[in-house]
Amino acid sequence: MTGGSCLCGAVRYTVSGPLRPVIACHCTQCRKTSGHVVAATSAPRDSVEITGQVHWYASSETARRGFCPVCGSSLFWDGPGANLSIQAGTLDGDPGVRLAGHIFCADKGAYY
Repeated sequence: MTGGSCLCGAVRYTVSGPLRPVIACHCTQCRKTSGHVVAATSAPRDSVEITGQVHWYASSETARRGFCPVCGSSLFWDGPGANLSIQAGTLDGDPGVRLAGHIFCADKGAYY
């Protein structure tokens, strides 16, 4: 089992299922929500237990992003499919997953 939290600790989560390798996303929405690039893993939705209040923002017609309403930490991306995406930087310790690739590289910021 692995877990993580937001910066202030008001939102915590545990994951009892397997984590997918980390994918770095350079799309415009991910850049805007994180200030740079998003590195995320995911796990089956029913294996993620969240404690604390998550604020959800509908970032498109098919997906929403979850963040801490206290400190603003970006925590989750919830879209179609059976998995919930988890911002890799919010995981505690070494969860045993590594970066597997990059997506939407054509949308990367002009500064890098």
